[in-house]
Amino acid sequence: MTAFGIERDLEQDVRRMADLTMAAASAWSDGDTRRSKRAVGGIIGATTSPYDRAAFGWAVTSILHERLSIAWEGYWQPVDMDRLVARTLKRPERDLLGDAMVHHLTQFAPSTVDPEWREQLEALGARVWWPAHQSYLEARGEDEDWHALVTSSARLIATIWHVPQIERIGPRPGEAAPESGSARVRDVDPRILERVRRLLAKAESTTYEAEADTFTAGAQSLMARHSIDAAVLAATEAGSAASGPGARRLGVDNPYEMQKVVLLDKVADANRCRTVWSRDLGFVTLIGHREDQVAVETLFTSLLIQATSTMTKQGSRTDRAGRSRTTAFRRSFLAAYAVRIGERLREATESEVRTMSEELGATAGNGRELVPLLEERRAAVDDAVDEMFPALTTRRGPSVTDAEGWDSGTAAADRASLSGAEAVEG
Repeated sequence: MTAFGIERDLEQDVRRMADLTMAAASAWSDGDTRRSKRAVGGIIGATTSPYDRAAFGWAVTSILHERLSIAWEGYWQPVDMDRLVARTLKRPERDLLGDAMVHHLTQFAPSTVDPEWREQLEALGARVWWPAHQSYLEARGEDEDWHALVTSSARLIATIWHVPQIERIGPRPGEAAPESGSARVRDVDPRILERVRRLLAKAESTTYEAEADTFTAGAQSLMARHSIDAAVLAATEAGSAASGPGARRLGVDNPYEMQKVVLLDKVADANRCRTVWSRDLGFVTLIGHREDQVAVETLFTSLLIQATSTMTKQGSRTDRAGRSRTTAFRRSFLAAYAVRIGERLREATESEVRTMSEELGATAGNGRELVPLLEERRAAVDDAVDEMFPALTTRRGPSVTDAEGWDSGTAAADRASLSGAEAVEG
């Protein structure tokens, strides 16, 4: 290739830029700010021409492509990578990661990529927006600050360089069967889910506790009944792909991440699901049947919003010496809220099971008793957890150090009645 009248070897120049990039990423990974700045400065000085910027762009593309290949082999998914980067970096690096992930998936036939991967990338706002003759980094350099782009590239590479292998929850790119996506989602009625989301949105927005109770109870009742309907349907379809438990990962971050995980676990248990917390990576693996997973994720999100709203309205707290105990109060609040919500959810679910058992019992030839059927599904989830996490260990829950916070959290959970049939006493 000729640039400014000089014969250039693009492949060799890309390798040279890759070496410079890795030096900057290594310095960033080691926490050596001075060396990192010096390495970035060296790249800036070496990329003054459009040709050199193009070579640098392809170098970064090549490095990220390689690292993402390793991540996918280790069962990471797009949303997992974005969550990892978001824990320590900001929007520029996340945007660059989105470009890299979309570019990486272009090498696979669409039918061999799990539809959920496309959904995740769409939710992240990642898409191919740059022209085919350019790398995404070079195209960004036309409108964005070049020094910031070089810095972001080094930081992103350093952050995703060593990702551990995690549990498999779905097919990797190139391995998905064309029918896997439709089989996975066909038992979730989008109309029911939309009604649930609307009810929970009303519960989150109202300032009247009685209204919030009504809306949340209605949502729980809908999800419980839909889950039971799906269980009965799956039992009649021998070998149905939709009848087996699966796994998904949910992000849980600070503040109060342990208390949030406890709340998620209580909601999951009431809906015949299990949770496994990967604290260092910032996510919880939720194992269960598809319709139960949807119920857990939807209800957990809403209940956490309602708990946070109630908790922050309590204001700050101080001890007798005037020292702040707000953190202890809020941790205890959320811990108590989680325990009490778990109790209420189980009561509501059991009530719905009793009601539907009577309805099924009154239907001639229904073919299955409901309670044993649901226990079979819970046992299947336990088996899936044992298979995915053979070395699973348990740990103690969060400690409670503030009695007022505990009492206040319990009261808030009591007010968020989920039974939909009886008023909560106390």
